[in-house]
Amino acid sequence: MSKDIRELEPKAVWNKFADLNAVPRPSKKEERVIQFMLDFGASLQLETLKDEVGNVIIRKPATPGLENKKMVTLQSHLDMVHQKNNDTVFDFDTQGIQMYIDGDWVRAQGTTLGADNGMGVATIMALLESTDIPHPALEALFTIDEETGMTGAMGLKGGVLQGDILLNLDTEEDDEIDIGCAGGVDITARRIYELEPVQANFTGYKVTVKGLNGGHSGMDIHRGLGNANKIMNRLLYNISLHTDLAISEIDGGSLRNAIPRESNAIVAVKVTDEFLANFEKLVNTIKSELKVTEPNLIISLTEVALPENVMEKEAQQKMLRGIYTAHNGVYAMSASMADLVETSNNIARVIVKDGAIKIGCLTRSSVNSGKMDLANALKSAFELADFKVDFSGEYPGWNPNPDSAILKVLSAQYKTVFGTDAKVVACHAGLECGILGQNYPDMDMISFGPTIKGAHSPDERVSISSVQKFWKFTLEVLKNSPA
Repeated sequence: MSKDIRELEPKAVWNKFADLNAVPRPSKKEERVIQFMLDFGASLQLETLKDEVGNVIIRKPATPGLENKKMVTLQSHLDMVHQKNNDTVFDFDTQGIQMYIDGDWVRAQGTTLGADNGMGVATIMALLESTDIPHPALEALFTIDEETGMTGAMGLKGGVLQGDILLNLDTEEDDEIDIGCAGGVDITARRIYELEPVQANFTGYKVTVKGLNGGHSGMDIHRGLGNANKIMNRLLYNISLHTDLAISEIDGGSLRNAIPRESNAIVAVKVTDEFLANFEKLVNTIKSELKVTEPNLIISLTEVALPENVMEKEAQQKMLRGIYTAHNGVYAMSASMADLVETSNNIARVIVKDGAIKIGCLTRSSVNSGKMDLANALKSAFELADFKVDFSGEYPGWNPNPDSAILKVLSAQYKTVFGTDAKVVACHAGLECGILGQNYPDMDMISFGPTIKGAHSPDERVSISSVQKFWKFTLEVLKNSPA
């Protein structure tokens, strides 16, 4: 279907997006896409370099008549989130994304699309390749590993970039201009437990939670979506209240920045009529609670072979109570910006197997003290359940600058081109601007982009008409950028 994608307007952008999506580019495995970008810059005979962590920088001189304008750094990240539906057979390490058109949307066949942040990358590539678009001197910054640690932005040293203005093309609503974002910290809780043989009068079951929407653990955290790990824990906790339950394995969620859509557990249960009735009642209750936000939720109980070993009882009780206590979702709303989530947590990953438990969370906040307050609350909850807790991957937020010169340009151009005011916002996602600003404090930064829905999930899609709007807006911004 990539042929159909290449016929969409603006062709310059969609062709580059199709080229990019043919290159496997998982986070932390960006070698191929880095070389792809280096080859692209070299093919245009533009100044092209790679820094010591793998970020790619390409520079293009100003078009005649715009040499007096400030150099603009256009920035997007090369990696993409890898998520697929359970029944989709796909190898992200070797295959290119399979795209198709669905009305005004471009989607992928059962996987994430990579529009986050591939549309930004493709737009920059189209500008670098253009021969008839007026623009100031351009500096393209393609960062790596944004989705699983922002190590590209963190590793970019001061003095490498030459631009005065940074346009980050990673916002996902085309009527928004972003001037701030949340910082984050990864929380990992681990503990070991003793294995014990299962009792002979028990029955083996597989408990499955699936069909959830998933989504971006920052941008979608306020939507009341189901978290497969919390739902699974609720099921197992309540089963344990009414009958003998022994947990053998749990495998729930995937990436820290994706709201978990699926969880599977292998358990042993002393079956009674009361157990089956209580389980069915609880399933109906959960489905009723989530019927608006998660209409496709499936919770099933399937008899399987009895596992040989299970988790010892005390560790099981502490784990279930620890996860139950750990906060998931919105923790605090911003007092300074209306409708902005200030602090949140995503219980993203739960793995129980072979005597070891690992729980992974991503805590976000636009206020550093609020981020650490929630992080310490989670740490305390898990430590009370005898877990060892580590913090890692911390990155700062991006403090809004309402007096930004480039903000004034974007706001004015949006009003001129579209006849209405853009929404000036901060977001509850982790943009790289806050990190880049540490080494480039004088760089004027802003973020905008086309409308993308369902990012970090197989429902990811990008609006075709919005890409047209975004392209038109970007060209006007560059033409009218500050001298």
